[in-house]
Amino acid sequence: MRRSRTMRCLLAGVIGLATLVVASPSASAAGTGTGYWSARGAQLVDSTGAPVRMTGINWFGAETANFTFHGLWTRNYRDMVAQMASLGYNTIRIPYSNQMLNAGSTPNSIDLAKNPDLAGLSGIQIIDKVITEAGNKGMRVILDRHRPDSSAQSPLWYTSAYPESRWIDDWKALAQRYKGNTTVIGADLHNEPHSVQGGSGSCWGCGDQATDWRLAAERAGNAILTVNPDWLIIVEGVDCVAGTGSPQCGWWGGNLSGARQYPVRLSKPDKLVYSAHEYATSVFAQPWFSDPAYPANMPALWDRWFGYLEKENIAPVLLGEFGSTLQDSRDGVWLRELMKYTGTSTGGMDFTYWSWNPNSGDTGGILNDDWTSVNATKQAYLTPYLIPPVGGGGPPNPQPGCTYGYRVENSWNGGFTASVRVTNTSTAAVQNWTATWTAPAGVQLVSGWNATVSQQGQTVTATAPTWSPGLPAGSSVTIGFQATGSSATTPTGFRLGSTVCTGTT
Repeated sequence: MRRSRTMRCLLAGVIGLATLVVASPSASAAGTGTGYWSARGAQLVDSTGAPVRMTGINWFGAETANFTFHGLWTRNYRDMVAQMASLGYNTIRIPYSNQMLNAGSTPNSIDLAKNPDLAGLSGIQIIDKVITEAGNKGMRVILDRHRPDSSAQSPLWYTSAYPESRWIDDWKALAQRYKGNTTVIGADLHNEPHSVQGGSGSCWGCGDQATDWRLAAERAGNAILTVNPDWLIIVEGVDCVAGTGSPQCGWWGGNLSGARQYPVRLSKPDKLVYSAHEYATSVFAQPWFSDPAYPANMPALWDRWFGYLEKENIAPVLLGEFGSTLQDSRDGVWLRELMKYTGTSTGGMDFTYWSWNPNSGDTGGILNDDWTSVNATKQAYLTPYLIPPVGGGGPPNPQPGCTYGYRVENSWNGGFTASVRVTNTSTAAVQNWTATWTAPAGVQLVSGWNATVSQQGQTVTATAPTWSPGLPAGSSVTIGFQATGSSATTPTGFRLGSTVCTGTT
């Protein structure tokens, strides 16, 4: 009885630019609040205790073999983030793959004439750029581990090539990377865990360490919280849960009925958010769409799978993916009723629509195939429920800024030592700072001092030493390193956190 969803990401070409369509954002707004978010029962609140709500959008591509956001082949990333905000979306869910984080996973299909500042950047560095831009618009970001590698989703959270240890280590590294950046508020641990033919794959509450997704989510979530205790831990459902009554199976990732008997146990319970996915009959002809009672039968199904968690004030629920081409007449009915089910106020269910991209093969997107004009029909269903990004969010510093100076100290045939001086020119201290830069081709780090220095591909990362984790406003740190290769070419792309630094002499 398993029902699945196949996501086909078709690389749509440029069909031609059209006039930008901008809908007026909803006025029912408290924005995205201040600081990090936590759960109070089923309500998400900001650092002051004020209610907040994700009403967002998915922008995919970094999980595919492009290793970056789709659409950069035809538009500037800043323009797209600005358009999302203008339409009223206050959160971006960013899918990625573990493979994207590998050295050698080079982003491709980018029009560098339109995105010149993305030249030479890794996939995660481009994500940094989008996060900074989202923060500048008052938006929030959640990261979604969508696939282990770029080829396909996986029923379990691990594969032979990407074991559980790698999955958790990558999450911890991302938690550290964005620690202190209040734009990034959470981790969607694994996309659409599900069963497979023959009964294997992910289960919920079965007690098997190798297949029980609930137990794996606890292991990963608690590991993340040891690094970054401020993040929301977002746990999707599965498709089939034994012993919870009929219907037992729903969409991949969409069935949270097992969380009543087997809740996810985190070291910080107020950081738990459950997440469900929900799709229309054009994605797959589920039996409930042919029920004579449709659509009156749907609220009871949603209650069983995930809605009870909100209605009984157990935990917040993020409707992390839902979408449709609207080609079937039942789809519009489904979307209208689902949005009514989520509610209109800040106390409603959180959601991120799938997708911004028009090249999702089974749903299409908010953008039309020209990657610029808006599908007005779809947007009209969502607009009354959107809470625009009006306040809060943003990078960790109120006025982010930094400068850098680079100097070769000594050089010899085949190697050299150099120093990088980074100055925090913002108005606030940067805690647990991280500085990065791009090494010239052929240069390989040997060792570093005054920071923990490492290299992946051409990206060199220096993180704050434990004995001096803070960089006060106006203060500098000098990072030294030894490397092999030629010292003739100066590194580029110096950053403090996600902030681009300007050079000084």
